[in-house]
Amino acid sequence: MINRRHFIAGTLTTVLAQTVSSSVLASSFKGSSKNSMIFDAMGEMRPTYSRSLIEEIRKSGLNAITVTLTDPKVYEQQAYIEAKMGITEYDNFIAQFPDLLTKGRAIADISKARRENKIAVFYLFQNSAQFGRDISRVEEFYKLGVRSSQLTYNYQNWVGAGCKELNGSGITRFGTEIIKEMNRVGMLIDLSHANEATMLNAIDASSQPTIISHTGFQSVHKNIRNTSDKVLKALANKGGVAGVCQIRPFLTHARPDVALSAYFDHIVHAVNTAGIDHIAIGSDRDHRVITMTDEYLAELAEEEGENFNIKEWPLYIDELNGPNRMEVIWEGLRKRNYSSLDIEKIMGKNLQQLYKNVIG
Repeated sequence: MINRRHFIAGTLTTVLAQTVSSSVLASSFKGSSKNSMIFDAMGEMRPTYSRSLIEEIRKSGLNAITVTLTDPKVYEQQAYIEAKMGITEYDNFIAQFPDLLTKGRAIADISKARRENKIAVFYLFQNSAQFGRDISRVEEFYKLGVRSSQLTYNYQNWVGAGCKELNGSGITRFGTEIIKEMNRVGMLIDLSHANEATMLNAIDASSQPTIISHTGFQSVHKNIRNTSDKVLKALANKGGVAGVCQIRPFLTHARPDVALSAYFDHIVHAVNTAGIDHIAIGSDRDHRVITMTDEYLAELAEEEGENFNIKEWPLYIDELNGPNRMEVIWEGLRKRNYSSLDIEKIMGKNLQQLYKNVIG
């Protein structure tokens, strides 16, 4: 078991929503966004979440979220089997809380969820391995409610190359066929975790706008997972959207207690590079208030496999560590002099428009 003393410098887990400024933030957020669309392009809504936590998330203003269904690090037939299991697991999870959650299949489900004070949950695969080499599986999973899929996850697959593939390879011939089929059925193409060549090839090949649901930006902080300005501009030029993630090592070397400003640096850079209509929030984060216990680290090590790098933990930014993080982001954008209209675009309206255009 990992000794928690190794994490003394990184275990500051007090979030802003738990401090004396909590009521101020909540008042500002709810007052400014009473009629706003709050949509997380890729975040966590784990089937293990309790009713009380889901209620906190809902009260924070979240209207819609796209969640990862299954482990993207498995391949071939096992990926297909686990993908179908993941759908069943999330269908059952949503069914447990019919007054809080609803499955998102179309843009109309978001409007309905808002009217009923629920959260619309859209389904995402973080790889295309579940398709194997069978193009018909795209429509199969679409009919089961999956509305977006990444093409790659870090490494080479049948479709293209992940961000850790450094030989310059991009979309394969088969990959262009998968892209065409995803376009045809109305499944959103997610370029997160892809390398630059794959991203650019896919943007060019797709007849529909694409998304990079959770990323940081190379011009602000060098990290293999981050997106270049070249890709960001190409994405925006074809109507796509980039979601700014909250994984601290992707954003900064700063400690969790002083890293919040770096998060907003990425948002500001992305807006200045791609335009206000093409940036969103894609947290890639847990909604629980995380403390760096031995038990939690063991859970992460099991989930992340080779991605688990003890030197990078904790992954969170203190003020964004918990279910009220959208309140913190809203207030931070307001303090950076973004207008209410522009904040609403970043917080959800840009995603809503993208989903309307692609998913319908």
